[in-house]
Amino acid sequence: MKITDIEIIPIYPRIAARNAAYTARFHDMNHLTVFKVHTDAGVVGYGEFRCTAPSRAYVEPLIGRSPFDFINNTLNPGLGGALYDAMGKYLDVPAYKLMGQKVRDGVSVAAWTRTASPELFAAEVQRAAAEGYTIFKMHTCAYYDVIEQTQAAQKVAPPDFKIHYDFNSNRTLAAVLPIIRELEQYPVVGYIEDPMTAHDLDGWRRLREQTRLPIIMHKTPVGHLQELLFGVADSYMLGGSIGETLTLGTAYGRANTQVSVQFGGGGTLAKALTLHVMAVLPTATGHSVNLDDQYEEDIATERIPVIEGFSPVPDGPGLGVEVDEETLARVAANEPTVPPKHIGVIRLPNGRELHTPSFSHWVSHPEAGRWFSELTGHEEGSIRGITMELWEDDGSVEFARTHARAAGQVAADH
Repeated sequence: MKITDIEIIPIYPRIAARNAAYTARFHDMNHLTVFKVHTDAGVVGYGEFRCTAPSRAYVEPLIGRSPFDFINNTLNPGLGGALYDAMGKYLDVPAYKLMGQKVRDGVSVAAWTRTASPELFAAEVQRAAAEGYTIFKMHTCAYYDVIEQTQAAQKVAPPDFKIHYDFNSNRTLAAVLPIIRELEQYPVVGYIEDPMTAHDLDGWRRLREQTRLPIIMHKTPVGHLQELLFGVADSYMLGGSIGETLTLGTAYGRANTQVSVQFGGGGTLAKALTLHVMAVLPTATGHSVNLDDQYEEDIATERIPVIEGFSPVPDGPGLGVEVDEETLARVAANEPTVPPKHIGVIRLPNGRELHTPSFSHWVSHPEAGRWFSELTGHEEGSIRGITMELWEDDGSVEFARTHARAAGQVAADH
């Protein structure tokens, strides 16, 4: 079997209806890419990943080769998943059989949302619980109080529901330890990911010694196994390519250390790939983080269910997901979501306000945490009672003046 062509298809599925009013927060969530691998055997493999579509030059070297040349590949997970889908369909076996020995039939799965106010977070926790999830991952941020978010979630979460907070790998031990000590008082808090700057391995080790909450390391600065030897975390989050995840996951298994997997998001196809990989890793008893709960539209004919916090590993050929070509064509024809012009209004407890020219600056800018620290003199999470709201363009002179001033300040700071 040889690869005859690989289609690269950008798609823009509609965001879940519950988030329709929050375009500025979710505008880039639906920028996905589908890889469609054609073969001379008539087998077609599909993969999906949340990313900007690569150029044609990225896939050209694969044309004319066998998909089996790319077992344990280090490619984009969407393309890598499409190759496994083709291989499994050709042999009429599930993809996990080409990855290793299956050790579990179900995988723990986490719900997800983009950073939210305490009120929205509480609503999302209720939504996730109603959909069968028992774990919820969310990034903390500089402009909402994580204690207030936790208090709101604790009031509505069912027993044994757990929050996985990603602390963005941007704090010192002195700043993060008091926050985590306070979070320990809330049963709903289950996991803390990347609580400190990644390179401070001694700080990580000391933090782990002083908290009962499981610490998850995702950003590993010196190659994973060195961090394992330092004893910096209780669990490790893997992602990136399929080959790297399988290799590292097996090594962690030999060390009897738990792993989770987060490939970066997408719909049902992306989730299916994650489940196949976690099915064969010895200690992948942590949860998978997928973004399939963010989309109103999905190119799969059926979604993978969530049953009491777990999803079954697909057992059909390849990734075990059937693609609806009509839906694929429709979401590929959708227009990318464009965020409305807006200002992020951050309110400090003393009544002062900070303005940013866009919410996305605070969500995705790599220097957002540093910028906030420079403005306030505080590390993320150290200001209690902080909050933020969006001011969308209302056509007023005041909005235009404030937006221009905020944009000028951001440019000056960077």
